[in-house]
Amino acid sequence: MNGGLLVAGTTSDAGKSVVTAGICRWLVRQGVKVAPFKAQNMSLNSFVTREGAEIGRAQAMQAQACRVEPTAHMNPVLLKPGGERSSQVVLLGKPVGEMSARGYHGGRQERLLDTVLDSLAELRATYDAVICEGAGSPAEINLRRTDIVNMGIARGAGLPVLVVGDIDRGGVFASFFGTVALLAPGDQALVAGFLVNKFRGDVSLLEPGLEMLHGLTGRRTYGVLPFRHGLGIDEEDGLRVSLRGTVRESVVAPPVGEDVLRVAVCAVPLMSNFTDVDALAAEPGVVVRFADRPEELADADLVIVPGTRGTVRALEWLRERGLADAITRRAAEGRPVLGICGGFQLLGEHIEDDVESRAGHVDGLGLLPVRVRFDREKTLTRPAGEALGERVEGYEIHHGVAEVVAGEPFLDGCRVGQTWGTHWHGSLESDGFRRAFLREVAAAAGRRFVPAPDTSFAALREEQLDRLGDLIEHHADTDALWRLIESGAPQGLPFIPPGAPA
Repeated sequence: MNGGLLVAGTTSDAGKSVVTAGICRWLVRQGVKVAPFKAQNMSLNSFVTREGAEIGRAQAMQAQACRVEPTAHMNPVLLKPGGERSSQVVLLGKPVGEMSARGYHGGRQERLLDTVLDSLAELRATYDAVICEGAGSPAEINLRRTDIVNMGIARGAGLPVLVVGDIDRGGVFASFFGTVALLAPGDQALVAGFLVNKFRGDVSLLEPGLEMLHGLTGRRTYGVLPFRHGLGIDEEDGLRVSLRGTVRESVVAPPVGEDVLRVAVCAVPLMSNFTDVDALAAEPGVVVRFADRPEELADADLVIVPGTRGTVRALEWLRERGLADAITRRAAEGRPVLGICGGFQLLGEHIEDDVESRAGHVDGLGLLPVRVRFDREKTLTRPAGEALGERVEGYEIHHGVAEVVAGEPFLDGCRVGQTWGTHWHGSLESDGFRRAFLREVAAAAGRRFVPAPDTSFAALREEQLDRLGDLIEHHADTDALWRLIESGAPQGLPFIPPGAPA
């Protein structure tokens, strides 16, 4: 078998990432050696592979669904936004420079098609099947000429295309029809059919519409996936919750001790790797919320300043909103504060930045004895060590180099009293360390909170991935899906006018 499939979507956030992961997990449970692929990803949530390459976290999650180690070939182009109009371009896991959207779409993107096709070919030569994820919508007619992630990669590799639509948003039939009708004949020939996502209610009420859609397009629907809470894992298109919403949608078990523990995460601009707090939110009795006002920190037992693609900009934002003063008061009172990556850097004494913001010398909050200098070379590592008497693993993605001049060592950073700082993302996924850290926070906050002794974040992640696989297995036509992956798009699919503009 040398199969492949492109999972496209009618819109961003239609569910492409989780559907791709679900198909991957379903296939691997059938004994298929499968890999994920996304030619181009725009995300501030990234991960470091074992060989030191930076890729989108969605593809790392999908690799876990496949039970394989992630590699740079699974996400050869990663764009990390640095503002409204520019992004850092990461090619095959390494940054190659900053580029405006106009400059990227004006020629650079098109020249990368050979690179992404080579990466896909490398995976297809190694695995039985490769499940590819698109981006946004394949019917972005203004971008089709330079497209390398949707129909560009489908045409280049001869992949059948499954279009996912989020029916919870409404208008899914018009979206399916319109997506096909705005594609050129050669692109339409690869669109095999549709997958409805996030359906609530009685499927029999939907079936007449699906039959009419088949009559209008000549394309079948491969499944109707029901709405499920708590499946939005490691997504790329931004916060999957409202600013003041809880991190997890699913019901968390009651606390083991007498108290809950409240965690406030500062919703800094260009927040990166906000998935760091998922492991905290998975703990029974831990309530995690995003905050953008100083009064929202008042009753928090722990305040986290997360990673950011704009450390100096985040520092200015904290000062403008009064959050910086609130964090400084907390530290003076001995109330717990944790800075991760960019959040760690801005807790220090000062920052020398001629790379990211080009702001030069900037005073930090002065809560940790740390001096930061931005280097043009990006640190991309997978460190492991010990803290609070427990084994810890993590990953680092940063330009800022921290000189720790005092304080008590903490991972690669330091702590002073109850103010902690580290560059390590993912450290809280280490179960023993997370429990030890939460015990320290609870003691400092005066809370009678007790971490659950048996919470395994890795096991919870596996359960989520199995639930995604179950959705595909139970609610998709897996026999037809298998034929699609193995044999490609059906022959003779009709052209739906008007097609793409000339």
